[in-house]
This record gives sequence, structure tokens and C-alpha cells, in this order.
Amino acid sequence: MTHSPQSDLIGRSHRFGADKTVTNYGGGNTSAKGQGVDPSTGKDVELLWVKGSGGDLGSLTESGLAVLRLDRFRELSTVFRGPEHDDEMIDFFDYVRHGQGGAAPSIDTSMHALVEADHVDHLHPDAGIAIATAADGEALTAEIFGGKVAWVNWRRPGFQLGLDISALQKANPELIGVILGGHGITAWGETSELAEQNSLWIIRTAEDYIASHGKKEPFGPAVSGFQPLPEEERHSKAAALLPHVRSLASTDKPQVGHYIDSPEVLDFLASREHPRLAALGTSCPDHFLRTKVRPLVLDLPATASIEDAIARLKELHVEYRADYQAYYDAYASTDSPAIRGADPAIVLVPGVGMFSWGADKKTARLAGEYFVNAINAMRGAEALSTYQPIPDSEKFRVEYWILEENKLRRMPKPKALATRIALVTGAAGGIGKAIAIRLAAEGACVVIADLDLQKAQAAAAEIGNTDVAIGVRADVTSESDVAAAVDAAVLAFGGVDLVVNNAGLVLARSLLNTSVADWDIQHNVMAKGSFLVSRATARVMIDQALGGDIIYISSKNSIFAGPENLAYSAAKADQAHQVRLLAAELGGDGIRVNGINPDGVVRGSGMFANGWGAKRAAVYGVPEDELGEYYAQRTLLKREVLPENVANAVFVLCSADLSHTTGLHIPVDAGVAAAFLR
Repeated sequence: MTHSPQSDLIGRSHRFGADKTVTNYGGGNTSAKGQGVDPSTGKDVELLWVKGSGGDLGSLTESGLAVLRLDRFRELSTVFRGPEHDDEMIDFFDYVRHGQGGAAPSIDTSMHALVEADHVDHLHPDAGIAIATAADGEALTAEIFGGKVAWVNWRRPGFQLGLDISALQKANPELIGVILGGHGITAWGETSELAEQNSLWIIRTAEDYIASHGKKEPFGPAVSGFQPLPEEERHSKAAALLPHVRSLASTDKPQVGHYIDSPEVLDFLASREHPRLAALGTSCPDHFLRTKVRPLVLDLPATASIEDAIARLKELHVEYRADYQAYYDAYASTDSPAIRGADPAIVLVPGVGMFSWGADKKTARLAGEYFVNAINAMRGAEALSTYQPIPDSEKFRVEYWILEENKLRRMPKPKALATRIALVTGAAGGIGKAIAIRLAAEGACVVIADLDLQKAQAAAAEIGNTDVAIGVRADVTSESDVAAAVDAAVLAFGGVDLVVNNAGLVLARSLLNTSVADWDIQHNVMAKGSFLVSRATARVMIDQALGGDIIYISSKNSIFAGPENLAYSAAKADQAHQVRLLAAELGGDGIRVNGINPDGVVRGSGMFANGWGAKRAAVYGVPEDELGEYYAQRTLLKREVLPENVANAVFVLCSADLSHTTGLHIPVDAGVAAAFLR
């Protein structure tokens, strides 16, 4: 294999990113220096390759590297006007990039460029942050690492911090790295292997020291009543609380949730010291940019009733918003960006776990993972000393940094269904799967519910990872199954906003050949099943107070009287009237209820593939493989209806463009005059 500075850098970055004890997702950055050619002169030049802004070490590719001329970058020291003008230096980065320069350089680029080593790593390991946030972190650094690692007082990332580290390195050639107060670590080496070795030595040495010298109960003893609830009870309580907490966390703008009940979280919340430590908040900039300066913590024991917990959370939320506004008002200046919302990103419930929130599932999940990192850092700092994060004034300077604001402005516009959580029944194939695919493509998180769990999970995996879609088993005729599926959706994404009652089957019989069993199963699946799903999800939507959509995939048969299809058509008529009844009942809660009446979706339909197609073809006297065309020819538009056509109608119904529409049935039948709505 051919080695280059870039390939060595990417390989090292991937190894770091794969180990959460080394760094978290999106955290830290790495760099390499080496020779390149200036195409305009044909001469060799020294280049810097560094992970670009917003990238992740574990998935870094060459396109994610910023590429800069090292000689020109170092000359920027001649125009640097001092730390009070640090922000203006980022504007100069465009002038020292090599050609188009690859990815956008991050604010940490100066650290990598100014340190005199070919390979530099800046990382956020839990053990490193523990030392960095200890009240006597400087003394601990000297004791733990000897003269190999130096302490650097907290400074917001920028050109001056790069100069500080560079000066330390030049004055102390034996150094292999530094502990950045309140922040993390930086290490270096003349080869990629040596830089990696030095980074890992700092991390493992810190871990070993904490393990051998730290207190056994750094968070203090467990408090009676705050210990974790048994798993089943814990998850049940989480599912009951989450819609209410989502309502609070979405006061300023809708949020998607993530639930973590890991041992680290549960043990922290059971401890005596967790209220004090949670109030101090996180310290590493990568942490509090995602978690906000501190979490909202329920101050009731795990044994508190759900009603009491909800009431107290509402009170605490009012206090939290007032405190956050006061934090903003205390440190904002006339040129600060506007407040971005005063709702918590992290909500901690003793005995139950942590609810984290974000603009999408990935953001919510990462916020939770970052707070777990913060708990680990607190544990290490308390084991050796006292946890002492950077002051709120400095947190504000990072959180409302114009550079962070510009990064947010560069983010793409949210998709039409961003923050919406959809549950689609009968979605492992056919119409349901097409609907799930379309909703996910428009930005929704999707729960695929189906009688066949393996097929549901396979369909979800086709759509994306678990930040996008999950598969759950649900027999919609079973009240307990439906409740479990809805709870799974809530635990996965924080709630439910959009429900599609699609599960169905058909047994085509004449009146005299329709058995009671034929009648019962079709009414159980479609009429009763839709009722059960709508009831369970409406409860969640009402608790969330965010409105919502319930959509029924009915049929043109709910209106059209066709031969030898009594039970199916009657069940579909039941569904059609449920749309009207629920639209009238749920409108006051902002929940819209609408229906879609497809006709003859043959291709891709599970129902037609299971024998119904052959039976309908026999009724109409056409070959089965021509049934779709037969249906098309009896329509006004002479077009065959496909699953994607139904999915398109679902999207339109739940989009903002039809925000004032409820109780409507949309025909998706290519025009069947006998099924026109009257």
C-alpha cells in the first residue's frame, strides 16, 4: 500500500473515531504536514492537511480535509493583532488555502499549523477532559505525566491558542502534548505512528491514574428512592413521560428525541452529588454546544407517580427557560446572535434515564452521547479532585460565537417533514413500504410496523440506519401489540406525529361464500385495527400538544359497489367513516384526519400477490398478469395506480400545504366515476 501524509492521517483518524474512549462523534481534529506541488510554479511547497469543519474522524475521507499552504499560514502571525481580534483570523484562512483548499478549515486549524510537528492530534477523551476540568488540573498534569505533557489554561480555540501551544513546545522540546484546560488534549509526533502513540499514551496514562488513585464513589453514595427502576417498569415510565417532555422541549421549535438508560446515566442519577454536578453543566465546547450549558433535572425520586413527575417537569421547565434567558441576557452584547431557544436539550429523570433532543434523531442521539461523555469526565474529575468546568461567561462566548452562528447558517434547509415521527402499519412491503420510503425521503423518522418483524426490520434497513427508520412487530388486531408498537416508536424517537393506517388484507368472496371467519378477520384488521392504532397514537399526540396527522388508506371500494367483495368493502367503508368521526373529534387538538381511496394497486402489492389478484382476474375474466392493465383501462385517465402514487398522496396530505384540511378523502384511482365523492 502506498503511504502518503493524507492516507496516514485518514487511517489514524479512523482508528481514533472508532474508539469512544478516545473521542466522540464529530469531536476533535487531526492533521498532517507534507510536500506538495504548486501547479502555478511547478515548485514543491509544504502543505497542511487537517480535518475540516464539521467532519467526523471515524468517517473522514480525503474530501473532508482542508488543505492549506503552511508557509503562508505561518506568515499570518505578522498580521495577528492579538487575542481580542482572534475571530478575524478565520477570514484569512481562505487566502492561504492550496488551490480550492478542500473542506472549510475549522477554528482549530491554527493549533495544527503552528505546532512544529508533522502530525498533530486534538482529541476529547473522557479521561483527558477529566484532568482538564479538575480544580487542580495543572498540578495533576505535572504529577501524572511528568515533563512530557504540559498544562494550558483555558482559552477559546483560535490563533492565540495555537501560538500558546507552539511557544510551550519550543520552550520544552521534551513535550509530546498538552492538556487544554476545560477542553481536552493535543498531542503530536514526527510520524503518524508516533503522534498516535503519544495521543494514546496520554489517554491511557490518565485512565490508569484515575483508576488507581481515584475515589471509589466519586459521585457519593446512592440515595434511597433514586435507584434505577426495573427495566420493564423503567421503559414503561419513559414511554409515558416522553410525549409530555417532548411538548416541553419543543416549546420554541419541534424536536426529535432519544432515550438513554445506560448504567453511566442511571448510576449518576442515583448518586447524592448529581444535582450539584448537573447544575455545573458540561465544559468541553463540543459537549455544551450540543447539550446546552446544563440539563434539566427532575428532582423527584424514581418512585414518584407519572402524574407528579409530569407536573414537576412543567414547573422545572418554566424555571429552566427563565434561567436560560437570564444566562443569555447576562452575557449577550449588541452584536451577539439572537437567542436560539430556551428549551433544554437534555432532560434527566432519576430511575428512568436521559431524554435528549435535537432537530433530528442523529442530533438528539449525539447530544445524549455527549452528555454521557460529560458524566464520565465528571466522574474522573471528582475521583481525583473537584469538577470545575469553564465559567458560563466562556460557555456563552463559544455557544454564541459568530463562527458557530455562521456554521449554523451554512446548514441545509430542513426537509418538509423534518422533526416529524411517522408510524406506518403494514409497511414491510407494497403500499405501506412505498409510503415509508417517501416519508423518510421528506425528512421524517419512520417506524415500520408489520406482522412480520424480520420483514419490517429489513424494510427499515433499506431506508436507512436507526436514526431514520426502525422496524417493529405489530398485529393491529391486538390491543397489547399496538400499545407495544407505539411505545417502541416513542422510545425510539420521542413521540409520534404522523400515523398511516395501511395494514389490510382481502378475501374476495360472494355473499353466500363469505364465512363469519372471513368477515371477522377483515373487520378485525382494517376496522378494529385502525381504531386501535388511532386511539393509541392520538393519546401520544394529545400529550405532545404538537398536533398531528392520522391518515387512513381506505379504498375506492368504500364507495364503489363491486361484485363478490362484501367483507373487504364493508370494512373499508368502516375505515372511511372513522376518518370523518375522528376528524370531528380530534380537530380541537390540532390533529388532522384524512383518508386515501386507491384502486387496484396490483404491482408491488402484497395483497394481490397472495392470491387475491388471481381471484379478481377470474371475476373480471382476464389473465392475472393483465389485471393491472384491466384496471387502468376502466379509469378515466387510463393509467395504472402504483404504490408510489398512494405514497405521494400521503405526503401531500401531511404537508404544510394542506395544513387546513381535515376529514377529506383523496381518490387515487386514475378516475373511477362510480367512486366519485358525493
